[in-house]
Amino acid sequence: MFIEPNLNGATEEKKPINGWIEVICGSMFSGKTEELIRRLKRAKLAKQHVEIFKPGIDKRYHEENIVSHNNNAIRSTPVDFAGDILLLALDSDVVGIDEAQFFDDGIVDVVEKLARSGKRVILAGLDMDFKGRPFGPMPQLMAMAEFVTKVHAVCMQCGGVANFSYRSVASDEKVLLGETDSYEARCRTCFNDGMKSKEKKE
Repeated sequence: MFIEPNLNGATEEKKPINGWIEVICGSMFSGKTEELIRRLKRAKLAKQHVEIFKPGIDKRYHEENIVSHNNNAIRSTPVDFAGDILLLALDSDVVGIDEAQFFDDGIVDVVEKLARSGKRVILAGLDMDFKGRPFGPMPQLMAMAEFVTKVHAVCMQCGGVANFSYRSVASDEKVLLGETDSYEARCRTCFNDGMKSKEKKE
């Protein structure tokens, strides 16, 4: 369970001195976005100025909102380049970023600058791609973070603890936006079995 850092009763007049980075990672269908939204809504309840961003390419549920698989939603600003976040988050206390794996490598420097300026930065993203390999800037972000929360899904094959996103459609594209029609959450064993079956068919 994630225990949120003590904000010392932070208000507009008394903001936290030190910034920090939180990363929520895991496979698809593991509740990453749900947890991100939960933390951001709590920050809003605490009357903190919250700015939220997502990659412009992610329009699966809504043009602007961040939406979880449980249809929990929160308003966000779509951006095409990580550097845009710096300009748009200037006056914020808390910065939320969803689908961090889809951003360019500049996101690492952006997040470090935000935290250094005293902001709480909360990111959610896939830690592994459909081949089970580290995804984009996520390894660097996880290494830099003060807090890393790894969430898990339920394996759609055996019901075990799922840590992998298995692509069920034929495509080698690194970025393929999709939901249950294209992906399954799988445990290590079921993921490896699926990958072996694909190799035999090729």
